[in-house]
Amino acid sequence: MRVVVIYKEETDYARQVTDYMRDFERQTGHVLETMNPESGEGISFTGTYDIMEFPTVVALSDDGRLQNQWRGLPLPTINEVSYYVQQN
Repeated sequence: MRVVVIYKEETDYARQVTDYMRDFERQTGHVLETMNPESGEGISFTGTYDIMEFPTVVALSDDGRLQNQWRGLPLPTINEVSYYVQQN
């Protein structure tokens, strides 16, 4: 499984996202992958998975199939996301 947090760093919600990721790592021992939607990879990724709202948390299977997606605020609970991280 792959969990990706798509967000823009220079926004009013960025602090919430970085706090969430820090808490997630502290509670689970796993680091979430991040992606800037305005980077080359981010543009392709958001187009593939039809992501138009940020922040978005995406859980993907090993073959790239969308398993779950959480759009906007509030962010999902750490337990909701950790389920997908633990599937590795």
